[in-house]
Amino acid sequence: MKRVKKGGGGASWMDTYGDMVTLLLCFFVLLYSMSTINETKWAMIVQSFKRDTTSETMGTPGKGTGLEDDQSDTEEATQEDVSAALDQIAMALNDYSDKNNLEQQMSITQGADYVFITFQDAVFFTGDSWELLDAGKQMLDQVAQAITPQNDLIDELRVMGHTSQGDPNKANNPTVDRFLASNRAATVTVYLQEKNVIDPDKLVSVGYGQWRPIAGFDTDEERAKNRRVEILITGLNPDSAENSVEKYFTIREGGAE
Repeated sequence: MKRVKKGGGGASWMDTYGDMVTLLLCFFVLLYSMSTINETKWAMIVQSFKRDTTSETMGTPGKGTGLEDDQSDTEEATQEDVSAALDQIAMALNDYSDKNNLEQQMSITQGADYVFITFQDAVFFTGDSWELLDAGKQMLDQVAQAITPQNDLIDELRVMGHTSQGDPNKANNPTVDRFLASNRAATVTVYLQEKNVIDPDKLVSVGYGQWRPIAGFDTDEERAKNRRVEILITGLNPDSAENSVEKYFTIREGGAE
């Protein structure tokens, strides 16, 4: 009978041991390389995922992102430039209102750094609809013509939708109330955006519903005053390093003081 040799297989455990040592060596080399990463390059990588990359996705074809342009506008513009731009907007709108006897349909108020326009709701919409009427479109066309030449000096254009409480003793259904006000504000905002009045990232729409009334709820006349669309145009602040868009990203990233 053939004898079986003992003590074989020595090379097998050596191969396994060698593979394990090689893997451990690679693991520690990898840990060492991570501990000595270039801090400057790492900071650049992190920054590339922050505001600059985000803002690029917001850009409009042919108009740029708006952030870089706004920064240069803030650095070069003076308070006199901004005030003059707001004066031109208010003057153009007042002239349009006077020539067309629109005092009952729109009003313009000007402050140190803003122009505030109020439109009676019936000019833009009927009933509980948010479809823009032709008369409202014509009025917004005039607003667009007044704003467009000064758009580089505008910080933000905010459209605000308001409703009125129908029953003086009972608040509106919040779902219907809020959606109606928001949809109307959004409709006006979309119309202005399609006119290329201003960079889209400077356009804001807000629906307040019935909660910022300027009259009572008891009579038809009072309720009609409450149903309105307002546009607030604010000028750039030359003394600030950031415009409204950049402030948003600063706050979002936790950088606001």
